[in-house]
Amino acid sequence: MQMAQPLCPYFGNCGGCSTQHLDYSLQLENKKKQIEQLLSFSVTVFPSEPYFYRNKMEFIFHLRGLGLRRKGNSDTIVNVEHCVIAEKEINTLLREVQDFFPSPDAYDSKKKIGTLKYAVIKTTGKESGISFALNEDSLKRESVEGQIKEFATKTSATSVLITYVPAEGDESAGENFIILKGKEKLTTTLAGKTFSYNIQGFFQNNHRVAEKMHHYVRGIVEKFSGRRQLLDLYAGVGTFGIINADLFENVILIEQFPPALQDARENAKLNEVKNIVYYGKDARELQKLRLQNPLHVITDPPRSGMDEKTIQLLKKLEPEVIIYISCNPQQLAKDLKKFKYTLKSAALFDMFPQTNHTEVVVELVRK
Repeated sequence: MQMAQPLCPYFGNCGGCSTQHLDYSLQLENKKKQIEQLLSFSVTVFPSEPYFYRNKMEFIFHLRGLGLRRKGNSDTIVNVEHCVIAEKEINTLLREVQDFFPSPDAYDSKKKIGTLKYAVIKTTGKESGISFALNEDSLKRESVEGQIKEFATKTSATSVLITYVPAEGDESAGENFIILKGKEKLTTTLAGKTFSYNIQGFFQNNHRVAEKMHHYVRGIVEKFSGRRQLLDLYAGVGTFGIINADLFENVILIEQFPPALQDARENAKLNEVKNIVYYGKDARELQKLRLQNPLHVITDPPRSGMDEKTIQLLKKLEPEVIIYISCNPQQLAKDLKKFKYTLKSAALFDMFPQTNHTEVVVELVRK
């Protein structure tokens, strides 16, 4: 076994990474074997930089500052001064928060008291944002808000916001928020397109590997370009639909979360893409849409996979090609068995080095 010296001083205590003790080449080999066993198919591997790759981190407040959950005991927080899988700018911002809040009024998950729950830090390389998640029921909320307002005048982050979350539960984002500095959205480029997304919203956490993945997917769909229709399921802020819109007569974009759908509309305008039709619907409502053949599908569902009803509706539509993007290979393997399609290609994108997680893209063609 190819062993490695973990770069992180918290390895073994922090629950964030589990494979730093293995050489990165062995990590990739293990992931490749796992996916190939699940799919019974050969897989192409797209690696990442092993360290300093994450552009988003959710740090948890505790009495001595900020940290991450302890391995095997999620109620205990390991104080973290530097994270080796986070981009360097995130570590700079982490240091700024740690220095400003050496003894924060941290939320106690057992007593259900305290104010500061999370500091969510994101960066795009050009912009950065810090979202402070506060216990909305805290009696000290106003005092802590004042501290964060002062911090906003000193931090190098381009945007700072406060979001209010319930005492119960473990949310780090909320619909009720205020902007203290900058704006509520970050902007980045991906596969030659510009995308804006909410600081509290989802975007791929490994930008360099996300670039590789989008170029790979485009390489598949451009073989079928022309007078065809693309159905973009679980579309989020519209990355797949917008990046590939020029290859199709029209794109049907489906996203049920209203803020993400609005971002998708704005991103299409930002990139002057005009052949997209938007539906704020659940993917299980495909039967309500006016779809046409030849149809191609890109589906990027959550970890739980595609709903059974969605799968059955897709089978009735009989698209020529289905590109399935999954962050849960086990669920992907279960879903693929329900389609009577031929698995033509499969690729592993290592979005999460030093962990057992990965992203898989498969190309299914109609028999």
